[in-house]
Amino acid sequence: MPELANRQFLEFEKPVKELYDQIEQLKATSEKNKLDLSDSIKELEDRIVAKKRDITEHLSAWQKVQLSRHPDRPYTLAYINRMCTNFVELHGDRNFKDDKAIVGGFAQLDGETVMIMGQQKGINTKMRQLRNFGMANPEGYRKALRLMKLAEKFNKPVITLVDTPGAFPGIEAEERGQGEAIARNIYEMMQLKVPIICVIIGEGASGGALGIGVGDRVFMMENTWYTVISPESCSSILWRSWDMKEKAADELKLTPDHMLKFRLVDGVIPEPLGGAHWDYNEAAAILKKHLIPVVQQLKKIDPRKRVEERIEKFSRMGFWEENAVNQ
Repeated sequence: MPELANRQFLEFEKPVKELYDQIEQLKATSEKNKLDLSDSIKELEDRIVAKKRDITEHLSAWQKVQLSRHPDRPYTLAYINRMCTNFVELHGDRNFKDDKAIVGGFAQLDGETVMIMGQQKGINTKMRQLRNFGMANPEGYRKALRLMKLAEKFNKPVITLVDTPGAFPGIEAEERGQGEAIARNIYEMMQLKVPIICVIIGEGASGGALGIGVGDRVFMMENTWYTVISPESCSSILWRSWDMKEKAADELKLTPDHMLKFRLVDGVIPEPLGGAHWDYNEAAAILKKHLIPVVQQLKKIDPRKRVEERIEKFSRMGFWEENAVNQ
């Protein structure tokens, strides 16, 4: 988690930054002049809490998109390292190469062995290039499927953490069967005999998210989004410009509240005040507390019934009308 001096602030977070700057100035004055300014500092700290709460309660769809992409936001490995013990990362798809955009392996979650995986974006410029900004190639999805099949072999639950702007759209990815890899994952995850829990922890965009997003339970963190296309791409298609991205975000109904209302996800997991980027440990603790009972609940269901319910759950998604045809 970045130190305060290295934190980055979004435009709508600037009022919080100003309060932190005032605290730093008071601390410097206190140290220089040997003054007790603890009461003033405490008052500013209380104002920070109130300001964070006010910002969080009045976020627009576009602001939630921005928070999901916050450069200080925790990624998959940050959650795994804080929630799990004995994590053993597994590599490669046994076909082409090891895709660094997807990480996964066996770990223990409160003593329960699970297969946990997700997209990893990278924490700095060099790592983002290595991880391809969390955009997996076909071998990434094939690696994920290999790990899921391994979990099925040893009867271990699967947990996926989704955070991607989409599957990699490059020519080489299409040449190696990007569409087929994602479709195969969706097909296989529908029939996997072990419990599957999916959590959108950041961006949940298009088929890139669906490639590891089919589960018995699908949850979203509070400041995330989940839809078929990014607001910028939607804006460029409909209005031939990215300038309408905020309107596109509203019209796409991509926030957790909308996804829950449409029954596309099963629940919304709260984040620390102001967003997960303010406290990695608390964000991981909240997620872990949410996951443990769900894993235990799903384990009690007969595998055949669990698969049937999973298929039925996804088959019910969407809205449609049936018109009788006169013979």
